[in-house]
Amino acid sequence: MNKTELVAAIAAKADISKKDAEKAVKAFTETVTDALVNGDKVQLVGFGTFEAVKRSARVTRNPRTGEQVKVAASKAPKFKAGNALKDAVK
Repeated sequence: MNKTELVAAIAAKADISKKDAEKAVKAFTETVTDALVNGDKVQLVGFGTFEAVKRSARVTRNPRTGEQVKVAASKAPKFKAGNALKDAVK
């Protein structure tokens, strides 16, 4: 499902216009992004948790050349599914 299909599904399920559903999806993604950038985590009970995790600096190996490559420390988004979501997907 892509963003357009998600907007259409939300509009149909919530009985709202596609324009309003698109605003809601955009507001949700922007709000979650802003929270993660600020170091907060977003918990939706029953659905899951969005958080930013720190990845430490490390040395890896280029598989093609065998040369060692240094990878800088970074932050990455992470999503952990909640139990209700896990049970629904089973």
